[in-house]
Amino acid sequence: MSEGTMQRRAQRDQRVQRAKGLTRVLVCAAAVPVMLVAAGCSSDSGSGDGKDKAAESTAASKSASPSPTVQAAAYGKLPEPCRTLSKKTLEELVPKADSGKEGASNDTATRGSCSWDSLDDNGVKGSQFRWLSVSMLRFESDVTRGAGDKLARDHYMKQLQDAQTAEGAQGVKTTPVSGTGDEAAVVRYDLKKKEGTFKQQTVVARVENVVVTVDYNGAGLAGDKTPDADDLTKAAQKAAKEAVASVAAANGSAAGGSSSGASSPSASASGAPSASASASASGKS
Repeated sequence: MSEGTMQRRAQRDQRVQRAKGLTRVLVCAAAVPVMLVAAGCSSDSGSGDGKDKAAESTAASKSASPSPTVQAAAYGKLPEPCRTLSKKTLEELVPKADSGKEGASNDTATRGSCSWDSLDDNGVKGSQFRWLSVSMLRFESDVTRGAGDKLARDHYMKQLQDAQTAEGAQGVKTTPVSGTGDEAAVVRYDLKKKEGTFKQQTVVARVENVVVTVDYNGAGLAGDKTPDADDLTKAAQKAAKEAVASVAAANGSAAGGSSSGASSPSASASGAPSASASASASGKS
């Protein structure tokens, strides 16, 4: 074989080898996008799994979160309305009264009332009239409305406001009362009527989740003297304190409320007793 022939064969072999090498490069280059796509798919799949797991974790935490709760009310029942006051107290406040008249209630566990009236006839000297009413309202705790004691306090303030704005009331005065439940106040005023001047006292007290309202009024009729408002106020406060103690006793407690928890004068003055009680007082001549 000539030297020229050998040289041409060597050049041809080199070209073949270069062609094979180029083919391998192209094949590898074509494979790169495929690998990138595969890697991308794998990455997306992992990301989706992460999102799904995060969503599942969030849903699980939501389902595991506790339901809203509210503190249970302290008192679960009320005493019999006509037995809230002792026989001795009734003899002092309404000496000529018959048995009490219990008010109608469709749920005696949450609402109750009793009233007494007394007419002490002194013949030609006239007569002394007295009217006494005790009403109680108990509030249950509710997750949407709030704790029972808070609901009772809202009602307590409304009762005070109602008493302070009673129709026909003259010379309204509001005074805090100590030693009666968690907070208490007395609203006093005069009611001028054709039979005479009626002295009205309304004591509103809150003990835990129960509001107690005591209405007491008196008048001297047919020429008899008008009773002393201070004496009537002291009597009404005594009845309210006794009624609050009856509520506590009905629930197995020795004392009602903090006993020293009198409301401040400013708080008492902004709030008040039952509109129905005031209406009864004005219409009970």
